Amino acid sequence: MVNTRELLQNPKQPMAEDKQYTHPQYKNDRAAVNTLMGAEPTDFNLAELARLRIRYDGFPGAQDIRDDLNQIMADWSLTEAALFEKTQAIHAQGEPIFQPGRTKKGEDWS
Repeated sequence: MVNTRELLQNPKQPMAEDKQYTHPQYKNDRAAVNTLMGAEPTDFNLAELARLRIRYDGFPGAQDIRDDLNQIMADWSLTEAALFEKTQAIHAQGEPIFQPGRTKKGEDWS
């Protein structure tokens, strides 16, 4: 982790964003993205796309996933604002879109 004080004193020090990381959920997320790539924008798929966009926003790595998420949004003719507006409406209906049991442990908080 980059120490802010050190960075201010030595601005030529590489920033943490320069390092590429592998997300702990990469394998599962890669599979989810692959599924979305040929799918229709159902309520579940829209929520899944939004969840993954949030997870990988600003994440230093997994550029392939971010590129594919952008392509899915383009294929579905969505902007990020439109995606989040649609998913807020879906979640506002009160029915849980993500059901426990989809993952091995029941929830995915990572």
